[in-house]
Amino acid sequence: MAKSRANFVCQNCGAVTNRWQGKCESCGEWNSIVEEGPTAGIGAQAARGARKGRVFPLEGLAGESKSAPRIVSGIGELDRVTGGGFVPGSVILIGGEPGIGKSTLLIQACATLADRGHRVVYISGEEAVAQVRLRAERLGLAQSSVELAAETSVEDITATLQEGKRPALVIIDSIQTMWTETVESTPGTVTQVRGAAQSLIRYAKNSGATVILVGHVTKDGQIAGPRVVEHMVDAVVSFEGDGGHHFRILRAVKNRFGPTDEIGVFEMTGAGLREVTNPSALFLAGRDSSAPGAAVFAGMEGTRPVLVEIQALVAPTALGTPRRAVVGWEQSRLSMVIAVLEAHAGLRLGQHDVYLNVAGGLRINEPAADLAAAAALVSSLTGAILPRDCVYFGELALSGSIRPVAQSGARLKEAAKLGFSSAVAPAAIKESGEQSPITLQTAGHISALVADIAAAGAQARRGSGDRPKPAVVTNR
Repeated sequence: MAKSRANFVCQNCGAVTNRWQGKCESCGEWNSIVEEGPTAGIGAQAARGARKGRVFPLEGLAGESKSAPRIVSGIGELDRVTGGGFVPGSVILIGGEPGIGKSTLLIQACATLADRGHRVVYISGEEAVAQVRLRAERLGLAQSSVELAAETSVEDITATLQEGKRPALVIIDSIQTMWTETVESTPGTVTQVRGAAQSLIRYAKNSGATVILVGHVTKDGQIAGPRVVEHMVDAVVSFEGDGGHHFRILRAVKNRFGPTDEIGVFEMTGAGLREVTNPSALFLAGRDSSAPGAAVFAGMEGTRPVLVEIQALVAPTALGTPRRAVVGWEQSRLSMVIAVLEAHAGLRLGQHDVYLNVAGGLRINEPAADLAAAAALVSSLTGAILPRDCVYFGELALSGSIRPVAQSGARLKEAAKLGFSSAVAPAAIKESGEQSPITLQTAGHISALVADIAAAGAQARRGSGDRPKPAVVTNR
């Protein structure tokens, strides 16, 4: 019989190697590789001996399918992200930076469900029961019948939950503090996190209770621990926000029972998190439409249209290499837009620093923001003030053409609801025959949009009597 060999596992990313080394080759972390025995981790069952398998029936694709039952939490934004409520027997992994409001949101959800007659259990591995009670008193939820405990042993937790009525919702805060006796490793390591998650997921599937696992995040915003945990759970939700802003965004990254990339918007107040039913009005509040370099983008977050202001600043640089800084958008996407403007619109941005910011702290992931970012950059470079009542959306191709985007009708309806009267969009919208509730200005190529904005800026300077700026658009 071959001798079993131990594995060396990185406690930061979960990479497995056959020897110890000071630096992990996968994530680059130093002193994070720990030796694990052959009876720990995924191969533990095989090391203890395999049992004879049983024969189970196979079924075909055709058959009656029923929609999953839901437990409505009573918090509209949370139900939107989860797809209409919690599915019994599902496991949700929620991550976020420390102090962002994860525990506050979960305490509010627990209190709402408990007031509706459901059994709710909150297990804290980081705080004492007294600390959780203090938070509940501050939120005005101390009278709710939520069951609390401070425990880290997974075996003790599952044994306690199996006593009495089956709970509708179980909160584990956090999964990094849990440990199981079946794994020979210290709490917080990759092996312990994986083993504890497996035990809690098995309990959720067998009992039908909804389990929410709170996860820590790394310095780059990713949920700490092995990535296999994200594949094991039914939904992965990230709680985002900025300390300089008072709102928080709950975003669904993975959801087996609902749509992904759906967002819920909350506002942090002294009494806890408050739902924001109209996030577009929140993101556009206080915007200055009398300054150049600001364009309103009509975007989509899941099934919800969201209007947000994109701000750009183009200034001459004194450095040999100009700076390119962006907040709330992809750095590579900004570089691509700048390259297209230089190659197909004749703009000279090589001697300018470029700063781009999504106002309000929202992070945009869709390529439909290319047109709004380009309009903001051209506006800042030429000094032209974009129309106050106009929105922009469209994907920018490398050839300079403006490509159509999905759900244009929902974007235009949201703009009309907030008082905007015009929109600059891809020319393919008119070809589709879709009726627009506002005036639609189509653009087929980026050069046409740049020419219109530059002409408006030149006309505004002549009207004010200012000396004309040096030409920024070259003749090609």
